Amino acid sequence: MNGTNFRMPARRWATVATATALAAGPVALAGAGSAHATVDQGRASAVVLRTGLDVSLLNKTVDVPLAVSLNEVQAPQSAEKTALTAQLDGVNGGQPFTVLGADVATAKATVSATKAEGYTNLAHARLHVPGLPLLSLIEVDAVTSKATCEAGKAPVATSHLPGAVTVLGKRITVTASGPTEVQVPGVGSVSLDLSKTSTTSRTAAATALELKVSVNPLKLNVADVEGTVTLAQATCEAPEVVSTPSADPAPDVKPQGAPAEAGLAETGGSSMTPYIAGGAVLLLATGGGAVMMTRRRRG
Repeated sequence: MNGTNFRMPARRWATVATATALAAGPVALAGAGSAHATVDQGRASAVVLRTGLDVSLLNKTVDVPLAVSLNEVQAPQSAEKTALTAQLDGVNGGQPFTVLGADVATAKATVSATKAEGYTNLAHARLHVPGLPLLSLIEVDAVTSKATCEAGKAPVATSHLPGAVTVLGKRITVTASGPTEVQVPGVGSVSLDLSKTSTTSRTAAATALELKVSVNPLKLNVADVEGTVTLAQATCEAPEVVSTPSADPAPDVKPQGAPAEAGLAETGGSSMTPYIAGGAVLLLATGGGAVMMTRRRRG
């Protein structure tokens, strides 16, 4: 009687333990193999004007660099300024002079988790260099440049220069087919490149106007102005999203009672075989322990 009462709870406990092991197996594996993503922040920049000019004073006794920029920003920033002045010793009587004046001069650079963008806008602008106080190097009505880099998409770069421009007092139409040369006797020459754009798999750059300047005005206190001028430039680099899977991908877990796969059916096995085998071992071990304890009590 006592043996019967002992064996029944032991068997029941073993059955419950086996069922628990079988049920816990798929649940424990179901959470494995998750993935996570890492984000590389994008980049963007914009500048309305950038100069790289060498200014040589009369008789080339002094060389003075003129390296200035207007509204040069990097993400996440924006700037609006319509006039930029610079001061060079020995030029314009030692007084500041205006390099660029405009009705609108805007530069914006923005970056989010999925997109980077640079943008510049310039309207009714007049650019001056030392030695030409009354004559603009170039005048433009409107200039825009935009570079957009979106994660997973092809970058886009655009520049727009509608209408004509005035270079050293001459009204000309600039084309995208190649550099446009403007020469003014007694003053100098300017070479203009219109709407230069470039893209790669993740980057884009747009420049509305790039000028190569060689000015030698007569009878003025500046002998030579050489170098480059960039108007309305925007750049960007797309954010990069990289998925990194875990080392152990999730196995193909099937619910209990599902039909066995063809390969396993031929051998009499199924996807639940490891759990059933584990439960059987646990049941045998528990039953064996119960039998030994019963025999000891009878003895």
